[in-house]
Amino acid sequence: MGVLYNIGIFGLGISMRIASLFNAKAKLWVSGRQNLYDNLPDIGNKKLIWFHCASLGEFDQGLPLMEKLKGQDNSIFLLVTFFSPSGMQHYHKRNHVADYVMYLPLDTKSNAREFFRHFRPTQAFFVKYEFWSNFIFEAKKNNVALYNVSGIFRPNHRYFKWYGSYFRKTLKTFEWFFVQNKSSLELLKSINIVNVSISGDSRYDRVIDNKKQVVQNEIISKFKGENVLFIIGSSWPEDEKILIPFLKNYSGKTLIAPHNIDENYIESITSALPNAIRYSQITDNDELDSPILILDTIGQLANAYSYGNMAYIGGGFSGSLHNILEPAVFGLPVIFGPKHTRFPEAQNFIDCGIGRAVNSTAEFQIAFTKINENLAVLSQKTAEFIEQNKGASDKIILKITAN
Repeated sequence: MGVLYNIGIFGLGISMRIASLFNAKAKLWVSGRQNLYDNLPDIGNKKLIWFHCASLGEFDQGLPLMEKLKGQDNSIFLLVTFFSPSGMQHYHKRNHVADYVMYLPLDTKSNAREFFRHFRPTQAFFVKYEFWSNFIFEAKKNNVALYNVSGIFRPNHRYFKWYGSYFRKTLKTFEWFFVQNKSSLELLKSINIVNVSISGDSRYDRVIDNKKQVVQNEIISKFKGENVLFIIGSSWPEDEKILIPFLKNYSGKTLIAPHNIDENYIESITSALPNAIRYSQITDNDELDSPILILDTIGQLANAYSYGNMAYIGGGFSGSLHNILEPAVFGLPVIFGPKHTRFPEAQNFIDCGIGRAVNSTAEFQIAFTKINENLAVLSQKTAEFIEQNKGASDKIILKITAN
């Protein structure tokens, strides 16, 4: 199976090079891995700790732990690697403590050996569920203590299949697994991995920290006034398809923050909702009496949630649901699309009654009405739920420092 794995990795590299000829994201994936070791920072004798994140969401999960490690010893050097271009493109928008950020090279044996010639970490943290076997085996050869944090495992993962012996071997190199839920723990134990505990999801810690850093926004405050503010965060066309018919007949205050803020895309929304105003075009003298405000700038959404009362979060029609914890930390009950199985927090929200999944305008209307009728109770319940689930990074720190 190891031979087949390495053939697959070789095929991945070839396919990405071909795709880079006509796909912008693939081009970034390829070009970002060129000359990786030019102009490396001088680490000296500092203790090096390595975090690997697939993309930006995993980076957010790793950040609370990075901050705690830095808080314990500010002299350590934190290296972060990403697999995807979106992580590399957007990590700088976060307040972070990483000392150096780079792409993870393609997972070949030679690339792994070269990586460890340049970097000598004492500990490595793989966030959530991305495991690259050659890098992991090489890390073990170099006596690196390996940890999985905020891990999620599902029955359809290859580790639990009849052909998964090679991948199970990869997992068995790890010192400890800090998983998000009981089902992940039981799956690992089913393949005789017992060095595992439930720590929860460190993103809860992250959003609680972010809440403390919110700054006032006079425009959004003025737009809201004394009204209930409905926020649509990181919406995609599939989301807007069910929301726009509702908004055409809704007179309450709504803030829309589309995922895509290209000029042509924003104009398509304003043409569908002609009574909407754009954040970027507001002047000091505007009355802001329109029912809809389009947030067509970057970096304002997290602050905007602090003014909201309920939210719809996009991505749930494509299976790439955006972060529902960001509004929830401010007590906003959340509505989202139907494809959320890869996001256990979404099902937790549904089970707790603070989240609803919808598949049409009619279903959205029902969900919106139900939440609005019980808004005060659900808001308190949402905030309490976030508070009850904090502490994952503290549990991890306690365990790794005790070893």
